[in-house]
Amino acid sequence: MSSAFLEIKNLYKTFHSEDQTIDVLRGINLSIEKGDIFGIVGFSGAGKSTLIRCLNRLEEPDSGSIKLGDVEITTLPKKELNLRRQKIGMIFQQFNLFDSMTVRQNVAFPLENAGIPKKEINKRVEEILDLVDLNDKINSYPGQLSGGQKQRVGIARALANRPDILLSDEATSALDPQTTVSVLELLKDINRKLGLTIVLITHELDVIRYTCNNMAVLENGEIVEKGSVRDIFLNPTSETGKLFVKINAEFQTNQFVEKGAGI
Repeated sequence: MSSAFLEIKNLYKTFHSEDQTIDVLRGINLSIEKGDIFGIVGFSGAGKSTLIRCLNRLEEPDSGSIKLGDVEITTLPKKELNLRRQKIGMIFQQFNLFDSMTVRQNVAFPLENAGIPKKEINKRVEEILDLVDLNDKINSYPGQLSGGQKQRVGIARALANRPDILLSDEATSALDPQTTVSVLELLKDINRKLGLTIVLITHELDVIRYTCNNMAVLENGEIVEKGSVRDIFLNPTSETGKLFVKINAEFQTNQFVEKGAGI
């Protein structure tokens, strides 16, 4: 029996301006299993961020359906959608933290919005900061944190309401390679400990290879390839997939040559 948790069917999204119409998503069909770490890779302009923002209706799709568990997201009225969003965590490239709030206050913010009692909020904040290894920064402000620490706060905030799914929109793109690995290790640890379904949008193939079990390749608003990470790396069938793998292989070769030459 399939344990698919996220089902996307025939999803379309078009942006209109005064002089042009851009078809950003063109009939997306995708199924993601519960507890999976699923990567979606594509070049800039492929529609990745629009797709992930449609999953919680930060962008309204033109047509199609998104089913999360047993809930049809695309048909929910606003009040019910706001409640459902509490169970959809999201982390962003630029962290989106409140600079005037401490780490504790940033993580507590979604809990306060959900009307959780203060005593429960304090307990949950400490619990989740322990999970992301930031308890020692609980009273710090974002300006006092490194980029990796800021992203850990973003992850903690996204996990505060015990979400059913975690959406990551280029969450490591602003980080250096070493910090990127530490954040990806944290996401894998969260997946193992909580059984949390994670959808990871990126243009970095190394992020997919390091973190994900399965993946899809997005090209001009269409899914052109999907399968296990291993299969796609070994035998990409789409032009975008082949190009990504080629670029990644060349990058790895150049890194090896530079290290061998002592550069």
